Amino acid sequence: MKRYTFILLIFFICTFSSNAQTRYPVIVIETSLGTMRAILFDDTPLHSEHYLNLIRRGHFDGTLFTRVINEFMIQGGSQDSRNAPPGFRIGAGSRDMDIPNEARPHHFHRKGAIAAPRRTENNPYGVSDGSQFFIVQGTPMPSGRLDTLEMAVNIPIRNAIIREHHLPYREELARLREAGQALAHNTLLDSLNAVVDSLFSIAPGRHFFTEEFRAAYTPRGGAQHLDGHYTVFGQVIEGFEVIDRIARQPVDGNNRPREDVRIIRIFVE
Repeated sequence: MKRYTFILLIFFICTFSSNAQTRYPVIVIETSLGTMRAILFDDTPLHSEHYLNLIRRGHFDGTLFTRVINEFMIQGGSQDSRNAPPGFRIGAGSRDMDIPNEARPHHFHRKGAIAAPRRTENNPYGVSDGSQFFIVQGTPMPSGRLDTLEMAVNIPIRNAIIREHHLPYREELARLREAGQALAHNTLLDSLNAVVDSLFSIAPGRHFFTEEFRAAYTPRGGAQHLDGHYTVFGQVIEGFEVIDRIARQPVDGNNRPREDVRIIRIFVE
């Protein structure tokens, strides 16, 4: 187990070598179901500074994980959860700790990503609620599933280009083929295909997952549908089994664990 933890730690150090913290210390998240270690990112300074200040003030100590959804994420830290009675709906957050959006395309919602929640209504700029946080659990995403997601985006875009720039020549292609003019047919076909390929290569909205993205999501998983919508400002580097343990807790109708999962304290290592 120790050897596995060491290998995993080395993997994350290598993975985040270009994006990981150098300005911020490692933080320790001690919960009633185990302990995690995490880093904060340099390129999300508004969030990293804010959360580090809250951690040093003990803002999260004694609060609960208020919203837990297995194979998705665990959310906690809201002040209304401290000493909240059983069954009480908690996790409202606070409007006096708004932080401007700092979502970065290279910070994925991979497993262990630490992100700031936000209100979904009347929040066109994706302002974060800096009074609480969530940690992604997610599910593994096989390479084939990522291929399918790419195709779901790209095929309609390519088909639209084909309809506009290829189909108008369908009758001409058929005429050349029926006339036995293979050279003229193939020359026109190659030309049309080149136009389609060229326009598709610069078409807005097309999407291909990077190798870094695939390396992040394929082995451990995550919540890809959140990418770009929330600010990921940190990453768990140790204690992934704690995320799973918390995420699998039985919950009530509001996704609050039936037995409190407490954040004992978060502190700087």
